[in-house]
Amino acid sequence: MHNINDIDKKYIDKYLNDILENKTYLQTKNYTQHGRVSIYEHAINVAATCLKMNEFFHLNANLDILLRAAFLHDFILYDWHNKDEAPPLHGFAHAKIASNNAKKYFNINDETASAIESHMWPLNITKVPKSKEAIILCLSDKYCALTETLFMR
Repeated sequence: MHNINDIDKKYIDKYLNDILENKTYLQTKNYTQHGRVSIYEHAINVAATCLKMNEFFHLNANLDILLRAAFLHDFILYDWHNKDEAPPLHGFAHAKIASNNAKKYFNINDETASAIESHMWPLNITKVPKSKEAIILCLSDKYCALTETLFMR
């Protein structure tokens, strides 16, 4: 779908360099997310989709929150397909795990954490997206997950 070059270098330099240079985060290249797509590739797809949605609909989202949440929303360090590695009910648990990892490694703000924690709504029915950044992330993630699952096997 997308590659890192689909995200303007000015956004990478301003919002994402610390993430993209972090050795722990780069481990996400080794874990499959959907189809043949790694967590790292999925994050790129979601971030690029967030940017397109924000621009197309003139939403004027806070790009610091939006892009960091897009890259960190699935920041888990296990293969969720492997039942020995994944927590029970991964779909319900991983948003909080990703948020905790993002806080630990990147000291994210509360708005970014909230967007990450609500990206699985409506599966996590109590974690409703509360900001435009969270809504953009949630919708972009659903679109990318569906596309990756159906067409990138």
